[in-house]
Amino acid sequence: MEFNRPRGTRDFLFDEMHERKRVENVLREVFESYAFQEIKTPIFEELDLFTTKSGEEIVDQLYNFKDKSDREITLRPEITAPVARLYLNELTKTAKPIKLYYYGSCFRYERPQKGRFRQFWQFGCELIGARSPDGEAEVLSLVNTSLEKLGINTAEIHINHLGIIRGLFEHFDIDEDTQSELMIIIDKGDKELLKESLVGETPLIDNPELNEILIDLIDLVGDKSILTEMEDLVGKYEETVDSLDEFKELIKTLDSYGLENYKLNLGVARGLDYYTGIVFEVYIPELGAQKQVCGGGTYSLIKIFGGDEVESTGFAFGFDRLMNAIEEPEVKPSYIDAFVIPINEETHFEAFTIATKLREQGIRTEVDLSTRKFKKTLKHANKLQVPYVVMVGKRDLEKGSLTLKNMYSGEQELVSINNIVNKIKDNL
Repeated sequence: MEFNRPRGTRDFLFDEMHERKRVENVLREVFESYAFQEIKTPIFEELDLFTTKSGEEIVDQLYNFKDKSDREITLRPEITAPVARLYLNELTKTAKPIKLYYYGSCFRYERPQKGRFRQFWQFGCELIGARSPDGEAEVLSLVNTSLEKLGINTAEIHINHLGIIRGLFEHFDIDEDTQSELMIIIDKGDKELLKESLVGETPLIDNPELNEILIDLIDLVGDKSILTEMEDLVGKYEETVDSLDEFKELIKTLDSYGLENYKLNLGVARGLDYYTGIVFEVYIPELGAQKQVCGGGTYSLIKIFGGDEVESTGFAFGFDRLMNAIEEPEVKPSYIDAFVIPINEETHFEAFTIATKLREQGIRTEVDLSTRKFKKTLKHANKLQVPYVVMVGKRDLEKGSLTLKNMYSGEQELVSINNIVNKIKDNL
């Protein structure tokens, strides 16, 4: 019988896991520098949690099943809804704003293709209870800092404020079903489809004035200088004024963060009704069709689940796509700091003692467990790109010393056992 991994999943071997762990640690450091704290939610939830958020049509995309108590359960397809559930269960009385982040795997039953898998990972955050341009700017700055720390310098952050378009809908009295249908079309980014939907044979909206404004708005993409054009298009409609003012305040706040790597893009819609303020997406052009690596915005999801009106701003990196955007290092760093080799059988047990001492001091250490001869073991350590080899010899031990070999320079020296930790740490 042959056993293969399930379709749409992957195995990660040593080098790839080392790099994924490095990126994960970089993101943790950045998020925590903004005072976000990590949480963890279950890998499966009640099905109703996701159908309430996204509608019954999402069921076809889920890994759902009934447990032994006949409850409808599903593997989580994303983590935003579980965070909202966690807030309602555990954090309603916690002082706001609440800053939390998460990292975990998600599952969607969809056709696997390049850059899209049935098991994937998200790294994201939620700023709960701080709906304001200040809070939104904080989150956008976090996105930008994360990209910078990962060495990704081609990313584009595209930002919109949905209140502008929703204000137009309110002014022209457009029903909610039509609004939702139109927002889904805008979110697809297909401008030709949008034009056909507005000015084709069977337009969704029978209002030439509004249709013309929407087409012009969606074409607006650029730096903050396009705010003037935006105001010229919609500023006369009272229902858009507050959102325009918020958008302008956000831009001023982003300036104070020194953030310049963004574009205003009225075509970013996110296609979901619970978004109430800004929405944004991050594109890395060289990834082609899978260029979007991040999406987020300001929303009122907690109310949908029966809670109070508590607005949040959050986002999630598609961790796997993010990995595709990071250049592989020319020289892969070793996962070991020191390799301990007993020179002969008589120093076998002392080698384990030395390895334990190094590990206790945070030095990543491998001890030779093979039956290779010394020269072959040394050659193996060199292949692993280990910075230091610690040779445990009988005569050296009698002097209270060990032989330390720098594998990069080839130099070796006699070091006292009491000083071996400091010697390695000082040079790592």
